[in-house]
Order: sequence, then structure tokens, then C-alpha cells
Amino acid sequence: MPPLTAGWIGTGKVRLREVGDAVEITIDGLTTQSRYYKPLVYEFMRKEWASRPSWGDFVVEIRMEHIGDPPHIDLDNLAKALLDAIKGYLFHDDAQVARLLVERHEGERERITIRVFPRR
Repeated sequence: MPPLTAGWIGTGKVRLREVGDAVEITIDGLTTQSRYYKPLVYEFMRKEWASRPSWGDFVVEIRMEHIGDPPHIDLDNLAKALLDAIKGYLFHDDAQVARLLVERHEGERERITIRVFPRR
């Protein structure tokens, strides 16, 4: 993952940047409660994101990074909460997600990274 540098929108737990035709969202910290992420990301998108949603097929990649033992969190529930939060901002409906990758990795910090881009 590239370091968080210039070009990022937001200064709190949630940040967003555009890289080419992709949108990357990072969320600092982890919790075992998937439902925590939906309002957090939804409010960020509502307040910080000015772009309109697009039509077409999309690829969504979600990467959860943890330190030490992985947290006891169901990745499918995490994905659903995050897709619900960005629906209406990056795409109109989560039925537009043609490819979904959700993975857990040990990392240097606890965070979630979401990458959304049009399917080619």
C-alpha cells in the first residue's frame, strides 16, 4: 500500500483519494463490530465526496490489515457494511459490483482499505 500523502480528502479516521479511475478509501483502526463501519463511512462520503455515482460494472477490493492475531470479524459482514456505505456515492447499486475481493492480512497498522474502480 502506498503511504498516506498529498491528494487525500479527510483528516480523521476515514480518508479518500482518486488514483486514475480508482477511488481508494482508508479507515484507520479496527473493531469486531462490522456495523460500526457503515455509518462512519456513509457520513464521510455524505460530507466529503462531491462526485456523482456512475453506472456500469465495478470491481471492489477490500483489504483489512491487522497487527498480531486477526480480529474476530466476519469478512462477509464487513464487506456488506462497506458496500452499503459507498452505494449511492461511487455507484448506484451494489448489484453493479461485478467482482468483489475481501481479504485479511497482517500489516504494520490496523486499517481497512477499499479500492473501487470500473471493470475493464
